[in-house]
Amino acid sequence: MSDDTLSKILGLSEVEEKKEFKPPVVRDKDKSKPDVDKDYNYSREAYYDLIQKGQEAIDGILSVAKEGEHPRAYEVAGQLIKSVGDTVDKLQDLQKKLKDLKELPKTADTKIQNALFVGSTAELQKMLNKDENTKSKIISSTDGDIQD
Repeated sequence: MSDDTLSKILGLSEVEEKKEFKPPVVRDKDKSKPDVDKDYNYSREAYYDLIQKGQEAIDGILSVAKEGEHPRAYEVAGQLIKSVGDTVDKLQDLQKKLKDLKELPKTADTKIQNALFVGSTAELQKMLNKDENTKSKIISSTDGDIQD
């Protein structure tokens, strides 16, 4: 039977055309735009700017505190100094995080908890027998002979 005859019998008006399958295209990362470096440089500049403005504010609040000799002005100056110190710490943390990102991943752990042998029992017996044969040989240092 042809497709037209089947379509008439089943009451279908048209036969749907099969669409060609196109696999999704894998996007390559554009290496000309290093996002990590760009973000790092932006953050670094922002921290430098915050530190610079904080130092200027500290100078201003200290001069106000000296002129007025009011305890609240000294308290504000202390909080501002702490804030600038925290920003410096954040800048140092940013350096460490960038170093960690660019560092190559460390090798896998050498500690093996669950080892699994994949193979037949005959292969396992051959492997175990081979290990027993190599362990049972003793090399005598005086004679230079190998003994079983």
